[in-house]
Amino acid sequence: MSVTRRLVAAVTAAATTSVVRGVLDTSPPGGPRVWTRTNHRGEPVSMLEGPATAAGLLVGAVAGASSARGALAAGVAVTSAAAFGLVDDLREDTTTRTKGLRGHLGALAHGRLTTGGLKVLGIGAGALLAAAVAPPAGGRATHPPARAADTLASGALVAGTANLFNLLDLRPGRALKAAGLAAVPLAVAGGAGVGTAAAVLGAGGAAVEQDLAEADMLGDGGANALGAALGTAVVLGAPRPVRLTALAAVVALTLASERVSFTRVIERTPVLREIDAWGRRPAAPAPRGRHAAPSDDTDA
Repeated sequence: MSVTRRLVAAVTAAATTSVVRGVLDTSPPGGPRVWTRTNHRGEPVSMLEGPATAAGLLVGAVAGASSARGALAAGVAVTSAAAFGLVDDLREDTTTRTKGLRGHLGALAHGRLTTGGLKVLGIGAGALLAAAVAPPAGGRATHPPARAADTLASGALVAGTANLFNLLDLRPGRALKAAGLAAVPLAVAGGAGVGTAAAVLGAGGAAVEQDLAEADMLGDGGANALGAALGTAVVLGAPRPVRLTALAAVVALTLASERVSFTRVIERTPVLREIDAWGRRPAAPAPRGRHAAPSDDTDA
């Protein structure tokens, strides 16, 4: 893919994110209170970054696609991830605290559908559909069983990456920085996924300043869309061994998140700690006394 098309994808994604964010700020659906949350400092933060970033990812990925099927795959993956993430953001039942993939799947096993469980099902279905229409690098397997396995693996990669970036979105700028670091090699390596990777860089670049300033947050809608776009870029541009390796890494990190705090690991690793803190406001002083808030991760 030409450098021009990559630039078009990145610039289109950045411009769309900025414009949509401005429009939503002027007239937020349902009013500002629907989109406002209180952060760890006790300050208001807006979730309008999420739909704005998702819009940028969608338009940029379509603009940078090298084929109609690639554009459709990216569009389905990003749209379903953003839509079901927003349902969880705006309709979550706060009277019960069901968190984590294991918690939502456990609720489903007991016949209770949470908004998080609906998100797992919806994003999974969208990811599978995206994988079915995507033209993976190296082509599809010829035999039906192998072709079905290919599609399932690619769908799991898109859905798993969407979930993983939601798990990373626990501190200002963290998910956007991780997405940028992952998207750079995908955007320069060549192949059918470079347009989608460039869109990630463009949309993330447009959103990161307000995110680091703690005026905005991605929320589930934005973080899931960001991860789904990256997963789709890998499916479109990476050969099968790389896709399977990426899937194994995503599964391993997801399972680890059920037992290990990503935030604690980052805080104890000097290089990761510096990258994570770069550009962010200094941490608020920890409250004293027995009512001090825990430092562990929360799925906010």
